[in-house]
Amino acid sequence: MRALEMVEAWPVDHRAVAFGPIDAEDKDVTTSGPTDRPFAWASVTKLATALALLVAVEEGTVSLDEPSGPPGSTVRHLLAHASGMAPEPGPPLAPPGARRIYSNAGFGVLGELIAERSGMPFDQYLTHGVLEPLGMHGTSLANGGPVSPAAAGLAGPLVDLVALGHELATPTLVSAETLREATTPQFGDLGGVLPGFGRFDPCPWGLGIEIRGAKQPHWTGRLNSPQTYGHFGQTGSFLWIDPVARVLCCGLGDQPFGLWARRSWPLLADAVLAEAGV
Repeated sequence: MRALEMVEAWPVDHRAVAFGPIDAEDKDVTTSGPTDRPFAWASVTKLATALALLVAVEEGTVSLDEPSGPPGSTVRHLLAHASGMAPEPGPPLAPPGARRIYSNAGFGVLGELIAERSGMPFDQYLTHGVLEPLGMHGTSLANGGPVSPAAAGLAGPLVDLVALGHELATPTLVSAETLREATTPQFGDLGGVLPGFGRFDPCPWGLGIEIRGAKQPHWTGRLNSPQTYGHFGQTGSFLWIDPVARVLCCGLGDQPFGLWARRSWPLLADAVLAEAGV
């Protein structure tokens, strides 16, 4: 397969990639590299944190539209990077709902909110509410470091990332209606910067989940539908789901995100989708 050949040519010492159909009854995926070796997920962690938050919403532990973060901000604003919070802890850079400002600090606030409301540390809530039910037994949240664990603390193997991808395609922990809302652009056509790729107007984002829209250049491929959603991380991690093509693709590695990824990931996405008949 051409897609596998492309992965094997990446300038990365250790990497693991998977792609295949998203259908719940057909979870067979094609893989390259080890499926059980743990890698740091970096900001792909935000997908799992967002899912934990959505579980908490359905449980009634928190509400999407309750105040959280800077004055005037809500949980929804924080998830959609629309709270006005700076990327890292510090004074707000804009009023809520005015700009799309990618914020690790905002996800730190969300982790603290879940911990406060649930009465357990965030890592325990994430484990009991998301990781264990999905069989993601090789994945855990690390504490410490300059970035909140809720924003970028997970480490785990490819097999667990595939499990998360299938859950974000055909949910079992939350309702299909909740997933539709999470993958629908929030707060209209806000403009903002997608780290590593530049400013876009609009810069669509769902509830903790980036939406491709018309962004170009982008870390997904030209064949990906505008409805494609997912996330990537600075450790060379990524997960995307194309609900139109009904294909998912994800990867982990030990080479930090950079020019190699900006060049390689879109080409891989187009090869995967071409092989799927898109």
